[in-house]
Amino acid sequence: MAKVKITETGLRDGHQSLIATRMNTQEMLPILEKMDKVGYHSLEMWGGATFDTCLRFLNEDPWERLRIIKSKVKDTKLQMLLRGQNILGYKNYADDVVEEFVRLSIKNGIDIIRIFDALNDLRNIETAIKATKKFGGHAQGTVVYTTSPVHNTEMYIKLAKQVQDMGADSLCIKDMSGILTPYYGYELIKELKKNIDIPIQLHTHFTSGMTDMTYLKAIEAGVDVIDTAISPFGLGTSQPPTEPMVAALQGTEFDTGLDINLLSDIADHFKSVRDKYIANGTLNVNVFNVDTRVLSYQVPGGMLSNLMSQLAMQNASDKYQEVLLEVPKVRADLGYPPLVTPSSQFVGTQAVFNVISGERYKMIPTEIKDYVKGKYGSPSVPISDEIRKKIIGDEEVITCRPADLIAPQLESVKAEMKEYYEQEEDVLSYALFPQVALKFFKDRQAKNYLIDSELVDKEQRTYPV
Repeated sequence: MAKVKITETGLRDGHQSLIATRMNTQEMLPILEKMDKVGYHSLEMWGGATFDTCLRFLNEDPWERLRIIKSKVKDTKLQMLLRGQNILGYKNYADDVVEEFVRLSIKNGIDIIRIFDALNDLRNIETAIKATKKFGGHAQGTVVYTTSPVHNTEMYIKLAKQVQDMGADSLCIKDMSGILTPYYGYELIKELKKNIDIPIQLHTHFTSGMTDMTYLKAIEAGVDVIDTAISPFGLGTSQPPTEPMVAALQGTEFDTGLDINLLSDIADHFKSVRDKYIANGTLNVNVFNVDTRVLSYQVPGGMLSNLMSQLAMQNASDKYQEVLLEVPKVRADLGYPPLVTPSSQFVGTQAVFNVISGERYKMIPTEIKDYVKGKYGSPSVPISDEIRKKIIGDEEVITCRPADLIAPQLESVKAEMKEYYEQEEDVLSYALFPQVALKFFKDRQAKNYLIDSELVDKEQRTYPV
């Protein structure tokens, strides 16, 4: 057995899970060079919600963050999370936008792109995988883990083989809810290793309280890489913490080779960052509670907080338990989609509407209608005629790849935002989040945005001629 490799998630999923992705670039900078010396397999530091949050809440250019981190991290691969045809947004985009986003991500410093689709409709990740390989990146195809009457080992093996056949360089099993149990994790990894040749990486969350045990069993089964978060941004709804995993494997055939003392220094830095967010109320310490309800409802930590927020806005916080019970019913009605962005948001919203209105499917969000029409892809099992008619009546359900119906968008986006164009990356920021990006561009023109220009190699920037 080879030693186990570790992807550190503290710069992305760790703080996304615990402090709503609010860590800013300046808080990362002092420790980056030390993180680069640890010997991590990769640093996950971009994608997911970081892009939106940089523009919307931190007044930062996410592309600038990527360039700054790349200028400090010389030896460790940088990794990002991409939602397939959704890129980093919440809807499907045209192929030309996906390809351009991938090109510029790699150009600005990303080495590994983890590509997933919320429905495991692999048609929605194919363009991104091809683009990643075309531009010299490592394409990590992803299978989202969930449980249902139809999700079983046979299905996961079939999906994994398809990911490999697409040309992916590695496979990630993405357990966003922390529901993969230790012994089934062992069985699943064992069977996958028998059926595919590419490396396998496992991603999970600590929400259920058992996932460090799942990692140990997966390691025994031959998993190649695991995702952990440095301890101040580990545990709770985040990943299992890095240091205990490294210590547990020391002196064994799986020894990671990472330096515990160096990790302790890194943890000290992030502890001071975390304490600031506890003090200002951004970090609710309740996120560190083990929540075994996730095993019944499969509701990830971020989705739980969204449900509470939606109910509070409706003065219906007392309906929380009722909504939790409704979520799996809605999920079953909709063909058992995995509860990960964006499907988790619209399943949760529908459950809230069903409970608050007192009648199931009396109020239906546009996203649910689009989902039932097939605009997000195919569900794990067909939706019943009864539910389909209740939601979209006699409207047609598409069966093609959803992006086949989207005309090229890049040129029209360029034309729309040309007066704010300073770098080619701006076109993608606007394509994904037009209103948010527009505000940022206006602030930037007024010199009211966060950047320390001395930290960036100007040769990396591309401006219009």
